[in-house]
Amino acid sequence: MNKIRIVLAEDHVLVREGIRDLLQQEKDMEVAGEAEDGEEAVMLVNKLKPDIVLLDIAMPKLNGIEATKRIKTEQPQVSVLVLTAYDNEEFILAILEAGASGFLLKNIRSEQLLKSIRSVHRGESVLHPSVL
Repeated sequence: MNKIRIVLAEDHVLVREGIRDLLQQEKDMEVAGEAEDGEEAVMLVNKLKPDIVLLDIAMPKLNGIEATKRIKTEQPQVSVLVLTAYDNEEFILAILEAGASGFLLKNIRSEQLLKSIRSVHRGESVLHPSVL
């Protein structure tokens, strides 16, 4: 079985480590790379060509919205799933317009994150329930 290859882009080390540990426990998922800012995320996506990039909106050097635009321009086959603490309507609309396949808030349960990654990998879109 081919694993879902994921680039994880999160500037908070503790959060990134926790998500990485969660994903690595799944038999069908693999963390192909990790980025601590938006520029590094774009570089890793271009280099590693993962299935999905899981990224935050508020990141140094290049925010998640701009990173998503670049990723979708340079690697349109890569799905972008946003995981953030910001539920501002402007962010949600901007990230979806940039080409993201999903938008989740960090208050979700781990099971919902895993389910959302699998949904996005199947070509579906996902939105946090409170966003709907």
